[in-house]
Order: sequence, then C-alpha cells, then structure tokens
Amino acid sequence: MLKQPKNTTQLSFLQPGLKEQLSNKHPLYILAEYVNWQLFEDSFKKHYKENFGRPAKPIRLMVALLMLKHIRNLSDESVVEQWAENAYYQYFSGERVFAAKAPCEASELVHFRNRIGAEGVELIFRESIRINGKGGKEDKASIDTTVQEKNITYPTDSKLHRKIIKKCIGIADKAGLVLRQRYTRTLKKLSVEQRFRNHPKNGAKARKADKKVKTIAGRLVRELQRELPAENYKTDLELFERVLLQKRQDKNKVYSLHEPDVVCISKGKEHKKYEFGSKVSITVTQNSGVIIGAINIQGNDYDGHTLDAALEQQQRLTGHTLKEVFVDRGYRGRKEVLGTTIHTPKTFSSKLTNYRKTKLKAGFTKRAAIEPKIGHLKTDHRLSRNFYKGIKGDNINVMLAAAAMNFKRMMNIWKDHLWALFLSFVQLVKTFMKQPKYDTIFVQ
Repeated sequence: MLKQPKNTTQLSFLQPGLKEQLSNKHPLYILAEYVNWQLFEDSFKKHYKENFGRPAKPIRLMVALLMLKHIRNLSDESVVEQWAENAYYQYFSGERVFAAKAPCEASELVHFRNRIGAEGVELIFRESIRINGKGGKEDKASIDTTVQEKNITYPTDSKLHRKIIKKCIGIADKAGLVLRQRYTRTLKKLSVEQRFRNHPKNGAKARKADKKVKTIAGRLVRELQRELPAENYKTDLELFERVLLQKRQDKNKVYSLHEPDVVCISKGKEHKKYEFGSKVSITVTQNSGVIIGAINIQGNDYDGHTLDAALEQQQRLTGHTLKEVFVDRGYRGRKEVLGTTIHTPKTFSSKLTNYRKTKLKAGFTKRAAIEPKIGHLKTDHRLSRNFYKGIKGDNINVMLAAAAMNFKRMMNIWKDHLWALFLSFVQLVKTFMKQPKYDTIFVQ
C-alpha cells in the first residue's frame, strides 16, 4: 500500500487560481462544490499505509478521474490525457492552479479500482443518488434487466482451440520446456482448409480441419500436464481441458479463456440473438428518473429472481423502502419482495376501481421510460461493452455507469436552469429597449 502525500501546493499572490479564473456557472464547477469529497477521503484512507512506499496520488484526484471517465465516456488513457488539457477537469479534481502535465499513469486507475473494489465504487454511486436530492426518495420505481457485454469476440469452438494452442506454446516457452512438436506448418495448412466453410464443396474439409485443430490442442495440453509440475499452471490447464471436453448443447460453457465467467444470454432481440457478458438490473424512479439501483447478476437467472438483490441494494443505498415497483412480463410470478409491491402487466380484475386502473395504467406507461435510460447508459456511459476484468469488473462497471448518469442528470439541470435565466434576462432587456422614451434617445 501507499501513503497519502501532504498538499504542498501554494498559490502566488500575483497569480489567480482556477477558482477565480473559471466560470462558476459551468456544470463541472458546480458539481465540484456539491460532491462530499471528505467522505471518500475518510472511507478510502484505510487502503493506504503511512511511511510505506512512494507517496500516492490524492484520493480526490483518483475518484474524480473515475467519475470523469464515465461521465465523458472516455478510456483510462483518454481521461488522463484530456485532464492535462482541461482546466475544469483539474478544478473538479481539486487542483488550485493549472498543471500542464498528466496527473498519473493510466494504469494507476486500474490499481485504484482494484484497491477500493465494488464497495468503494458503491460509495460513489450512493453519493450520486444523494446529490439528486428528493428524486432518489420516491415511492414508485421501475426495474428492468439488460446485458453488459464483455470485451470478447464472438466465440466459436475452433477459435477457442486455436487460442489454447497459442497459450500452451507460450506456457512451454516460459517454463523452458521443449515441445515434441509445435505444429506451426500444420496449423497454417489447416487454417486454409477452414476458410470458406459455407461453400458446398468445402464443408466436409472444414469440419475435418476443425477436428484436427482440437486434436492438436488436446495433445499439447496433455504434454504440459505430463512434463510440468502438478502445481504449476494448474488452473490454466484445467480450464483448457474443460473447453476441450465441452459439447455443443452443454450448459455453463466457457466462451472465453481470459473471461471464463461470461455467460450467453438471449433477450429476444431481432438484430442480436445472443449476447455474451453478464446480466444487470437497473432501478429508476418513475417521476424524476434517478437511478437508485444498479447491480450485476451472476448467471442467467429468470428476471423475477433478480428482484431480491436489486431491492436489497436500493434499500441499502437510499435507506428508503419503495412502495410500488413496475416491471415487464419477464418478472411475472412475483407479487411482493422485501415489503415492496410488484406490478406486472396483466388483465385488470373486475374488482379494481376505475381510479386504481387509471393509476396502474399510468405506472406501466411510465415504466417504458426505463428503456431509453438503459440505452443512454450503454451509449453514453460505457455500459455497452465492459472492458474491466473478471466478476469484480462487472460489478464496478455497472455502478460507475449509473453514477455517471446521475451526475450528468444534475449537470444538465444546472445547465438548463442557467440557460433559462439567461433567456429571461435577454427578454427583459428587449422589453426595456422597446419603450418609446428610450427610442428617441437612441435616435439622437
């Protein structure tokens, strides 16, 4: 662990700081004043040790970079690069004067995410809900599930077998083991035969080449198991063996060697039959549209089984129990979860009053608003493709995306409010200028 440095930045009495130079009406400037940065300082200081190693970067800087990354939909490299060019980014991160250099290496964001973990990111998410005020304390909400796809290629058996061969050769080189055969020329010939498999004359040849590639992968795995000590590379070799033994119709298949926890999910989309990643549950208040719950779900459970985890997280973050939740027909079968009534679309009972029917119809109409919310999470805040590694990365990515959207909601409100004030001021000036007594003055 690293220790926290002391803030030794001093301002020259001749040079104004960023606080005086920047516009206090900019949304990032306002957001910097609203966020409770001391909360993160107090919560994350347990991850550092005094007088041990090189002084760490300030906690506020690292937290701000994570926020900016998902608010602006940037990569680790891009947000570090743009930070050195953007004065508002620097003021948001706690800088007092402009610094014309990168704040840290991009890889330090990876280490910081791993250090604070999903619990630390959940704290950022909770702060984003607090900033939205009463919008996060409503009694009615909508819940829906979607898929955050993992950063893997579309999986095929032949592709996985070739990767196993490549990794086995890499393990042998690293261990200094001389293989009986590396199959370099054989694999090159087989790759030619695997091409154009959809042609009527090439189908049998391609299938035969696929079988040969799988056989070569099995030979290399067994050779490594014989020649290397049992404890060395045991996890990797067991994963390779599992891939070679799995069949087409098996459940819990491995779709990626570097992301073995990826599951195949079908959401019934016309343009994308299967998605490879993890299921996430999103909870949004119906009137204000604040995201009060965003949780990653392991496996491919029926949507109704995700309600317990989703509502438990929502109650933990907000300290408030929802009265009613509106969901789609994928949740049918659940009536009440953790004290919250679950409404699923169905034919109304004749015992319901017209007033109650109207209220339920309005709730189901507002439930549809969660669909564009999920769309913006994917396109604007990095939920469409998850580049973070492992199950921990799945949990972190969905909460950072939801927190960024909550922060962006308040930034848009402040922006629109200031614009409305400006338009009203312009209209007032126009009205004042149209008065006749001032027209004669200007003519002279």
